[in-house]
Amino acid sequence: MNLPLIIDQEFTKIDYTKKELQKAEYDNCTFINCNFSETYLSNIAFIECAFINCNLSSVKVKNTTFKDTIFTDCKLLGIHFNDCNQFLMSFSFNKSNLSFSSFYKCNLNNTSFDNCILENIEFSEANLSQSKFLECNLQQSIFNNTNLEKTDFRTSFNYYINPENNRLSQARFSKEGALNLLKSYNLDIE
Repeated sequence: MNLPLIIDQEFTKIDYTKKELQKAEYDNCTFINCNFSETYLSNIAFIECAFINCNLSSVKVKNTTFKDTIFTDCKLLGIHFNDCNQFLMSFSFNKSNLSFSSFYKCNLNNTSFDNCILENIEFSEANLSQSKFLECNLQQSIFNNTNLEKTDFRTSFNYYINPENNRLSQARFSKEGALNLLKSYNLDIE
């Protein structure tokens, strides 16, 4: 299915819970203060787009394409990013809340999460190699059989990563954060 092409447009203060977003390929578009909560964004493409201060909680993203897409100050609760079109999928997240979302088996190498709330996220079997988690709260997020090689966790907190079932070669941790890697061993560290 060929989608109509929408280029270089700005969409501001639109409530897409009342007006459906047109199925299209959006290139270099910006969405500001828009509400997409619980809407269907399935089969839509976002290429080099920016979402600023938008609510995308519980959106449906079956076969949605996100390429070089930036989310800033957004609410992205409960999104199943693993349902997206995985081909060339790439994001960056700044000051956003992605809690209760899933990146199960997603290829997210070189992804930047900057000052985000990432609580209860499913990262199992994802490729997060060379990604950056800067000042992120990762409480109760799940890392299982996840590629975390060369990933930077130095300024993030509240994570639990079992080194025995994740790939951690050259991953970066603060001294305090490195103690979280020992939780599975039930050690008494003083």
